[in-house]
Amino acid sequence: MSIQEYDHIVVGAGSAGCVLAARLSEDPATRVLLLEAGPPDRNPWIHLPIGYGKTMWDPGVNWCFHTEPDAGMNGRRIYWPRGRTLGGSSSINGLIYIRGQREDFDDWAARGNTGWGYDDVLPYFRLAEHNQRGAGAWHGSGGPLRVSDIGAQHELIEAFIAGAGQCGVPRNDDFNGARQEGAGYYQLNTWRGLRWSTARGYLRPARRRPNLTVRTGALATEVLLRGRRAVGVRYRQGVRMRAGSAAGRGAATLEGGAASEARCRGEVVLCAGALQSPQLLQLSGIGPAALLREHGIAVAHDLRGVGENLQDHLQVRLIMECSRPITTNDQLRSWWGQLLIGMQWLLARRGPLAVGINQGGCFMRVLPESTRPDIQFHVATLSADMAGGQVHPFSGFTLSVCQLRPSSRGHVRVRSADPFQPPAMVPNYLSTELDRRTAVAAVKAARAIAAAPAMAPYVKREVKPGPEADDDAALLEFCRNAGATIFHPSGTCAMGPNAADGAVVDARLRVHGIERLRVVDCSVMPTLVSGNTNAAAVMLAEKAAVMMRDDARGARE
Repeated sequence: MSIQEYDHIVVGAGSAGCVLAARLSEDPATRVLLLEAGPPDRNPWIHLPIGYGKTMWDPGVNWCFHTEPDAGMNGRRIYWPRGRTLGGSSSINGLIYIRGQREDFDDWAARGNTGWGYDDVLPYFRLAEHNQRGAGAWHGSGGPLRVSDIGAQHELIEAFIAGAGQCGVPRNDDFNGARQEGAGYYQLNTWRGLRWSTARGYLRPARRRPNLTVRTGALATEVLLRGRRAVGVRYRQGVRMRAGSAAGRGAATLEGGAASEARCRGEVVLCAGALQSPQLLQLSGIGPAALLREHGIAVAHDLRGVGENLQDHLQVRLIMECSRPITTNDQLRSWWGQLLIGMQWLLARRGPLAVGINQGGCFMRVLPESTRPDIQFHVATLSADMAGGQVHPFSGFTLSVCQLRPSSRGHVRVRSADPFQPPAMVPNYLSTELDRRTAVAAVKAARAIAAAPAMAPYVKREVKPGPEADDDAALLEFCRNAGATIFHPSGTCAMGPNAADGAVVDARLRVHGIERLRVVDCSVMPTLVSGNTNAAAVMLAEKAAVMMRDDARGARE
């Protein structure tokens, strides 16, 4: 077995891991190892924004997880794609750059997480950014993460924005500015028509440094402990894919590989995401003692919150047939339409290939008691039975809605001591009355905008849920039968001051009760941010890198 020694070991080269490894390796005296279970990000569909429709289903770069049967979804297993390549989910996601609402972060701080209020984290959002709009009070310039405007306006998106305005929702040209509420165009993590993942923005330039080692095809199987101190990581180098698995529990399960160990003089940092960071802790004997004993895992530290507090944004997609042949469906149905799309990208780096799928968005309030936006729209100028699926044979577009702050809570738990077996993922969607009310109100809000004078001329018919869904009970049943993830699982290693209350890490993202072990990814969010999670994951890692450097300096002094 090969054994190497480093100052820091980062597990997972995803949205946060690439950022953290790049920042830590800026110190030439610090040796950093970055482990990634997936392959390098060489798949060309990764880098083309519309390739999201391909990579979402590709087990070559995607874990292709499924949840357990969910009662709130009428017993359905929900497909949960997660990135398995350099860049992680930032290499396969929908590219949308959203930070969340000020109140999200102020709530984190109010829960006892000092230093995580909005005014505390805004500098790290700005530090990360190289925004096409330049630097200002809300945005940064010169950072590794490129952020672009979509550019050309689309007739359908303009009609949606106008329709939202007629329903009392103002136009908003910057969802990451002074206010989030409103309707407008998203900014994307693209640059000159290409995806800008954290692998591209942070890791690619950092890999020139001799003090950074990146190992792909390296699946971490255990955090090595000496008493209550992390001293390294055991992993399998050269793992290979196992095609298919029982009961649809993930088509990208890995197997094989040579056993290796890496030792650490400094800190081990888990950046494996909200599903696999808690799994790795549990496999290492850190988690709820009863669960670990059930699966024959020796208990190193009884930490009951590991894997609990799972949250996700549930997406409900309304499909509309458009009365005019102006949708991406129309372009993709003919060879000359496809040729035009290709030429737009080749000659000007514009058009559908350059902007992905969802162009327009809206943040609005639908419940009477809400004081800030409680739902989000993703508006696509195409339609398909599933996100990333084959487009419909008619002119179609999609109004997707999701609840921003669900109160339903699920969990992630190991099935066995086998690190190659995916954990059991139980989201418990729509398990609270608040979430059920919000889902129904969100569908009604989408229908209201579609019926507004500005939008109605573009709607030939509502394909899904259809006119037969004509009361609250029928709409809720539609949500149960058609709802799916919008790819934002979070919260399973929640940040908080007290482990007894279910917290897993403290405000400096250190695992309670274990020295030299941190978690830095969306799993540490005590509550979901109000929007897409990738920008917040980058911010978490930027702030964590500074905290790690400060803590190391304090220890030396």
